[in-house]
Amino acid sequence: MTDTHSPVIAPPNIWLALIPIVLTIGLLSLQIIYYGDFTPHIPLAIGFAITGIVGWIQGYRWKDIEEGAFHVLHVAMPAIATLILVGMLVSVWIASGTVPMLIYYGLELINPAWFLVASMLLCSLVSLAIGSSWTTVGTIGLALVGIGTAFGIPLYWVAGAVVSGSFFGDKVSPLSDTTNLAAAVTETNVFDHIRNMMPTTIPAMLIAFVLYLLAGGQVMVDDSQLEQIRQLKEGLRANFDMGVLALLPLLVVMALAFFKVAPIPALFTGFALGGVVAFINYGYNFNQLLAFAHAGFKIESGSASLDSLLNRGGVTSMTWVVTLMMFALAFGGALERTRCLESVVAAVMRMSRGIKGLQRNAILTSIATNAVAGDVYLSIALPGRMYGPEYDRLGYSRLNLSRAIEEGGTLMSPLIPWNAGGAFVIGTLGLGVASGDYSTLLYAPLAFACWLSPLIGIFYAQMGWFCKRAQNEPPVSGDTAGLQPVSER
Repeated sequence: MTDTHSPVIAPPNIWLALIPIVLTIGLLSLQIIYYGDFTPHIPLAIGFAITGIVGWIQGYRWKDIEEGAFHVLHVAMPAIATLILVGMLVSVWIASGTVPMLIYYGLELINPAWFLVASMLLCSLVSLAIGSSWTTVGTIGLALVGIGTAFGIPLYWVAGAVVSGSFFGDKVSPLSDTTNLAAAVTETNVFDHIRNMMPTTIPAMLIAFVLYLLAGGQVMVDDSQLEQIRQLKEGLRANFDMGVLALLPLLVVMALAFFKVAPIPALFTGFALGGVVAFINYGYNFNQLLAFAHAGFKIESGSASLDSLLNRGGVTSMTWVVTLMMFALAFGGALERTRCLESVVAAVMRMSRGIKGLQRNAILTSIATNAVAGDVYLSIALPGRMYGPEYDRLGYSRLNLSRAIEEGGTLMSPLIPWNAGGAFVIGTLGLGVASGDYSTLLYAPLAFACWLSPLIGIFYAQMGWFCKRAQNEPPVSGDTAGLQPVSER
């Protein structure tokens, strides 16, 4: 972002702009793939330093690079605060019996064979109603992880279903911030934008539904697992009150989200109510509740499986994730401030030949910005701003662009571990990356609805399907490169 006190410097050429991006991706690959160590913090910090050197070559001062990083961090502070608050909320909601009650009745009511499908659909409905994927993951999603663990379903399968449902709802909810951002940055109506996403959204969800149904059908609960589930339910009943009061924090948070109360005050209200319920039901004093909020809930029930399920949460559980987000966002902010991202996007846009290439590259640019800059808002805003005039020139509606950046932005965010969305999912669902259990990252390819939607969008672009013309605007003569006009369906 250019400010009035900094020099106005032209974007770098494409080769200079690619240096920090390519070198940082190389460092991440070396760390993660070659050494098998998923700790991307330092490679991202080195990438920030490399970007600073490139900026210095361009003529930027250190203060300019610093301001770029701090600007993005400032913008992202609500997300970071939300992440910390979710850590606090998780521990107190376990102490209040909210999460244990959801797990208990989930074990009572949900058939293991239908569990993955039910998880996706439930998270879809909740996220659609409240417009927040993060709130859905941090509340309903957390309970579903506990239920899936009791059923013996691998954590990455459960997380994939939760992410598919939660971010689907976020994508098509008129209450969602990213949905409104995509419409605003492309200057389209939010309800037209939502309707225009249905050609990719519906097939992606139907395919995901079938895949989760098939995978769930393979779940076999034998006698030993049934006994473990029975003991787990007994342990939950013995240690927690299953009265309706435990549901109060969850219901209040969902109501506040539905009425568009900002996430931080809504979640803090849920945290405070959880503390009140924990005090009423179990007599925890103020100091104990503070300790839970900081270091996580602790219980010694005599059942190792119950303890491992419930001993979690707290601010400290989010430290690894928060620091990762800060490194990634600082790197993305430096890339934006030095206009490296702008150069790369402009170069990609120049290679977009006709509406087919334009639509495909808009999706891919949004995905790439998500991966490089680590910020879902930037991945929507940057290509949304830059590609808009080209759609106008070709005579196509910007609704095509809003769909492209929503799919490459909102839906791909939770699948990139160092992105704000991915970091949130990993930290909230306890996917174990910080402890070295990298197998849980398999949740990303198993979040079928998230990556199928942009893939279907790219397929449509190549086939010339569902590319809406601008109303009352004749197509530009030639449509570039001799491509035939794309059919509108």
